[in-house]
Parts: sequence; structure tokens; C-alpha cells
Amino acid sequence: MLLAACDQFDVATGNVPPAPRPPVVTEGTSPESAALRAYYARIEQGHRTRGLLRIDGGGPDVPFDADQLARTFEAIAFSREFTDVGPRLVRQEADSMLHRWATPVRIEPIFGASVTAQQRAEDTASIMRFADRLGRVTGHPVSFVNRGGNFRVLILSEAERRVVGPTLKRLVPGIRDREISVIEGLERESYCVVVAADPADDGVLTKAVAVIRAELPPLLRLSCIHEELAQGMGLANDSAQARPSIFNDDDEFGRLTAMDEAMLGILYDARLQPGMDADTARPIVQQMARALLGGAS
Repeated sequence: MLLAACDQFDVATGNVPPAPRPPVVTEGTSPESAALRAYYARIEQGHRTRGLLRIDGGGPDVPFDADQLARTFEAIAFSREFTDVGPRLVRQEADSMLHRWATPVRIEPIFGASVTAQQRAEDTASIMRFADRLGRVTGHPVSFVNRGGNFRVLILSEAERRVVGPTLKRLVPGIRDREISVIEGLERESYCVVVAADPADDGVLTKAVAVIRAELPPLLRLSCIHEELAQGMGLANDSAQARPSIFNDDDEFGRLTAMDEAMLGILYDARLQPGMDADTARPIVQQMARALLGGAS
């Protein structure tokens, strides 16, 4: 199993912002979910005030060259965020093989009962558009489906996520209790998480489930859709050096960037194969990065 999560980090202070004032509880919303909605609304507003959650995909202020693209790809595609330590799964980076899908990816949204019809419609449209984009940038068959998916996107409230274990076992046979524990016990600072299955341990992904907090406001929810679905395609790590990239917990970018699209294209290039290690892939990746960008920044 590959597990990856998107976390918040206050780039101005390095601290999680303080809890907001007690929220107003509306009908049909639990006090806990209402408090989380108020908290994440404050986070999103703070990010927007500081110019974070960018939607421009990168620009003249964040140039990157072929060497940087190749190094970033290696950091994202050949490392994993979570590692087994004794009986637990902990946030600790470790080396990994190259992972990607060999069969068509069918992305299916699943909503908790608490999610409103309006939010379901918004998120369904976002997932549908992003599935089409993933197919275009990877050259791999990626489609949106209403049922029968092999990549499910669960949008759940706090209470729904805490008891999602049986659903995860049904959707991802072979998922371990330690992955379920991370998902059910997600800290407030984590927005979303994705787990992808490599049952043969050969780098070939066969199923994935992304879990996104229903309490997130629109921009943070869309950011989770972009990051977790892209990570579920095989780019499983985050790196503080990845820029311009959504695979960085600083929340500077809220949507897939030009560098991210290039990395997804490299990941699904026929010259690479699932199961490759970083040393074997490195000269191939460098060649592809130079072909894409030449020597210019």
C-alpha cells in the first residue's frame, strides 16, 4: 500500500493558526463538523490573504529547468511519505520503487450522507474535469464513472471518516489496519489522504481510495482533489523542494502546476516501467526532462 496525505503548514509563522471562535451550528450539521468548517474557512482565508493556493500553475517568479524537473521527479516518484515502524505506520520518508497504473483508471466519487446536494454537484464536476485532465497529461486511460470505479474519492464528514474502516476494506481488499488507523485518526492539520494498492509489490497499482474532508471550503477541497488524485496515479511523495508544485505541504499552489503535469507525463512514458528503482530510471528521466525543457530555465 502507498499512503500519502496533504497537510497544512502556516508558511508565515510555521505554526497551525489558533482555533476560531465557537461556530454557529446549523440544522443537520454536528457541532464538531461546524467547528471544523469554521476552522478550515479561517485557514483558507489566511492562505488567500498571503497569496497561497495559487491557480496559475507557476509563472515567471518560479522558473524551473530540466535538472530541477528531473530531481523533483525522483524525490516525488521514488520516495514514500509513510513507513512501517514496528506495528505502526508513521510519517517518515523512505525510498520506493516507481509506481503507476497498468490498467485504465476509473474515478468514482462517493459522498457521505452529510454532504449537501450542492457540494456533491460541485465536487462531482471538479472530479470529472480533473479526471479528463489526468488522462490528457499522462496519456493513460483515465475516466470518470458513477459506479464501478477502481479509484474511489470519498468525501466524508469527521464522524463518517472515523468509521470508514469497513468501507475501506471492501473497496481496497488487502488494506491493513495500520492504513485504516491513519485514515480514521486523521489529525485536524491533515486535509485529505490517499491510499493506493500494489498487491503484487511490483509497482503496478490496481486500486486507490482518496478520502477528503467534507468540511473543507471550496479552494482547499479542490486542492485536495488535485493533489490526492495525482498522488494516487503514482507520484506518492511530497517534498519541500518541489516548486512550482502541488506536491509540497506549504500550500503555495492549490492546483496542478506545469511542473506537475510534466512529472505525470514522465511517469507514464513507455521508457519507464513499474518497479524501476531510482538509479535505473535516473538517466532516462534526465533525458526526458532535457527533451521537454532543453537547457533553458
